Amino acid sequence: MSALYAKNALLPAGWAQDVLLQWDAAGELSDVTANALHPAGVELAEYAIPGMINLHSHSFQRALGGLTEKAGDGPDSFWTWRDLMYRFARNITPEHMEAIAAQLFSECLRHGYTSVCEFHYVQRAPDGALYASAAETAARVIAGARLAGIGMTMLPVLYSYAGFGEAPLKPEQQRFKTDAQDVLKIIGELEALRDAQTEVGVAPHSLRAASVSQIKEVLSSLPHNRPVHIHIAEQQAEVRQSLDFSARRPVQYLYDEVQVDSRWCLVHATHLAEAEVQAIAHSGAVAGLCPTTEANLGDGLFPLEPFLAQGGRFGIGSDSHISQSAVEELRWLEYGQRLQQQRRNIAVSAAQRNVGDFLWQGALQGGAQAAGRAVGALAAGKRADIVVLDGDHPNLYGLAADEVLGTLVFSGNDNLVKHVLAGGQWVVREQRHAAQPAITARFKQTLAELREFR
Repeated sequence: MSALYAKNALLPAGWAQDVLLQWDAAGELSDVTANALHPAGVELAEYAIPGMINLHSHSFQRALGGLTEKAGDGPDSFWTWRDLMYRFARNITPEHMEAIAAQLFSECLRHGYTSVCEFHYVQRAPDGALYASAAETAARVIAGARLAGIGMTMLPVLYSYAGFGEAPLKPEQQRFKTDAQDVLKIIGELEALRDAQTEVGVAPHSLRAASVSQIKEVLSSLPHNRPVHIHIAEQQAEVRQSLDFSARRPVQYLYDEVQVDSRWCLVHATHLAEAEVQAIAHSGAVAGLCPTTEANLGDGLFPLEPFLAQGGRFGIGSDSHISQSAVEELRWLEYGQRLQQQRRNIAVSAAQRNVGDFLWQGALQGGAQAAGRAVGALAAGKRADIVVLDGDHPNLYGLAADEVLGTLVFSGNDNLVKHVLAGGQWVVREQRHAAQPAITARFKQTLAELREFR
């Protein structure tokens, strides 16, 4: 049995003092006791919080970060960025995917993420053929997660069409091509990799790229408790296309055709009518919000305040990975609302008036639900995913517990994560990942190889 003693720890009911956290060899928290004595020989922490869940990741895009920030001849948008991403994806090998994933996940861990949901759609070889193992690239991303030590929910993507009405894929999209049977085959091959640190769900890419009949076919064969994620209503153009095709907005179209419940995560859901806000909230689905990517791509702002007023659940993801910081996602989730409404302290509830606490705890709950894993809380039976903050840092020094998360999210740009435990293993110590030299060397070699094709 391993243990950590925290002077202050964020438990499901709120902050508690003098907390003894114990976990077993399988990486599961076996006992969490507040107001405990400090046992001799047990490591001491000033502040311990649950590791955050990154509920939306396209890991290979980490290698693209910063390379699309040059204006073209005409107006730039999500759609022009997407064309650049397609060109970049043409030459990535499975070995590259593993190296990029390991680098990304090591960075995520250093910034307080201990779980990630991988929305994985580069399935085929550059010539469009399936690999001998249909799950080759997905397994490589899982291997990168295991090298880094992060928990993983792998979501193989159903991606058949280039637009509403079953428009044929473009040549540059052939590496993403899957039909319902392809996806189910990939999921089947990944079954052997499922364990306490690894879950497997599914992700219809979007209503543009997967038909309703395909989505229903996959869901009919998927175990009922597996996570289901989908991109939806990210861009105004997508809303217009959905209206042209179905006479319904994307969220309305989805809810009319498919039974959406708490195992679903609707990623972005940026452009919503009032009835769609209510539908998502009342269904128990999670809104997967990625503020740094949504800002980078010019998507727009999610209607957070009315969604929360309806009891909506949310989580955060880093999506294209222009940032690997949970703090930055939460900060800009709140700041976007402030800029839009010209008010302050918006993400609160009657029970929780501290914005930082509300955001961190809300994202933990929504992220855990979207991941479909026993994460997101310091409680017996959950994974031992613990972030130890640097109590000696000037920003946190001497704070009351209920001031910590507000300061973490809204004060300064230093990384205040000191140590990280993921699945019962110390993967980050003194802000340094345990396998960083080897991971970084492989990543640099991958960048050198990929940039030969630019």
